Amino acid sequence: MVEAVNDQRVPRFALASAAAGALFFDGDGRVLLVHPTYKPFMDIPGGYVEPGETPYEACVREVGEELGIRPVIGRLLVVDWAPLPPEGDKVVFVFDGGILGGEMIERIAFTDNELSGYEFRSVEELDGLLIDRLARRLKAAAAARGSMETVYLEHGRIAPAE
Repeated sequence: MVEAVNDQRVPRFALASAAAGALFFDGDGRVLLVHPTYKPFMDIPGGYVEPGETPYEACVREVGEELGIRPVIGRLLVVDWAPLPPEGDKVVFVFDGGILGGEMIERIAFTDNELSGYEFRSVEELDGLLIDRLARRLKAAAAARGSMETVYLEHGRIAPAE
């Protein structure tokens, strides 16, 4: 629904895009980070939700497309309200990818040219490696996994603020 505000047509409700990704770990408890070819910072496997697709389905699809593997994707860890001025409103869902064993890691293949590499890093290292709100989001997701909770975030911070 669109309405006129100060002679401009603006949406009456938020028109948020949605993205979903998976938080994977190795046997040492380190987080899988990927190197996208289309942005200058590391991320986790995932991407935008397509029309008619659920966030969970998007996560499974994106992991398969980006990593060439089909591990079981688990429960929702965090939902993050994460708008960016140039991109608009965005909701990000992070699901539990679980622990990737050696055989599954060896099968990782970059089939769609969106990624150029990957590495496993400790949760404690995320602050220096990732953009701030992504580091906060992933640390919150790792904590939610450990506590068996699902957490709501805004810009990577627990909301409402404690």
